[in-house]
Amino acid sequence: MEKLIEQFSFGLFFWQLLLFVALLFLLRKYAWKPILGAVEKREEGIKDALEAAEAAKKEMQNVTADSEKLLREARLERDALLKEAREIKDSIVSEAKEQAQVEGDKMIKKAQATIESEKKAAVADIKAQVANLSVEIAEKVIREELSDKGKQQKLVEDMLGDIKLN
Repeated sequence: MEKLIEQFSFGLFFWQLLLFVALLFLLRKYAWKPILGAVEKREEGIKDALEAAEAAKKEMQNVTADSEKLLREARLERDALLKEAREIKDSIVSEAKEQAQVEGDKMIKKAQATIESEKKAAVADIKAQVANLSVEIAEKVIREELSDKGKQQKLVEDMLGDIKLN
């Protein structure tokens, strides 16, 4: 320890301190800010993607709730139509049993065909809505992912990495 104190040079200490401060300054100016900026940008991108996924999830829940509502309404309408067909059938049976049987069967078949076609139309409409939402979500995600040249390059590299792993 005494040997170090005896050989201590203020000039060398000064230049080392000056170089160290200059190195810290250069690192702060050219390395830390860009690195922190990139980390913050990535964090914002992840946050935005999570928010978009949450919004898509809520939208899917709304679509599911709407489809369930449509199915309930279709069932209620079907029940109402079937009830009406049965009442008509009963009134006709009281007037003319054989003719009423034939007419009642025709009306029930017609009502069931109508319900089935409305149900198919409702399901087709729901599928179309879900498909449109899926395409919109995929388009937004792809636009976000491919909006930057660096992101495009990273996406290509990630896909190539996945291909090698599989």
